[in-house]
Amino acid sequence: MEINFNGFEKIANYEFADKGLLKKAFTHRSFVNENKGHGEHNERLEFLGDAVLELVITDFLFKKYPEESEGSLTLYRASLVNTLTLSKVATTLHMNEYLLLSKGESKDEGKARDNILANTVEAVIGALYLDGGYDASRDFILANIAVLIDDIVTNESWIDAKSKFQEKAQEATSITPLYKTIRESGPDHDKKFTVGVYLDIKEVAQGIGNSKQEAEQDAAGNALLVKGW
Repeated sequence: MEINFNGFEKIANYEFADKGLLKKAFTHRSFVNENKGHGEHNERLEFLGDAVLELVITDFLFKKYPEESEGSLTLYRASLVNTLTLSKVATTLHMNEYLLLSKGESKDEGKARDNILANTVEAVIGALYLDGGYDASRDFILANIAVLIDDIVTNESWIDAKSKFQEKAQEATSITPLYKTIRESGPDHDKKFTVGVYLDIKEVAQGIGNSKQEAEQDAAGNALLVKGW
């Protein structure tokens, strides 16, 4: 399957010298498994891009907020590099149109697709780092991800959902929320966790994530919606 990535390069404002790197960044493991001989998937690039993203965002926040504490900077960073933010960035950049997925994965929507998109953003950052060096990856991150911080701070969406739900629950009910893992599924490299959040013995909501922590945050966010907090 051949996809022309010129459109994405224009949107991203960067032309790759090695087009193969860009294709690899958009290639999901499922596509390689279904189409033998079609090259490598993007997980190694994702691993590299994750580290580059964290460094660039950390440096950006450290310089932008010289008076903020380590704790606040950590929360700001988490709000910029989480799955939800990165999947929104991917959608803005029309990355969905360039994904190489298996027939099964291509039908996924919702959180499953958000995870794929967020991982692809990290893979693209890894590809940019290899193709154009630190400056190329930094420019992409600053233009498309770091730029979101002002809205995040203004809307206080940097306050993680678990902290916010616990605060609201204690105010309204004097009960500390309890999180329980309901289900684990998927292979080791792509685990999915389903977690329930409870007030006393009553389940308020469930959440799904690639880790227990991510699932708990998702559950807390859903619980905030259920409770109208």
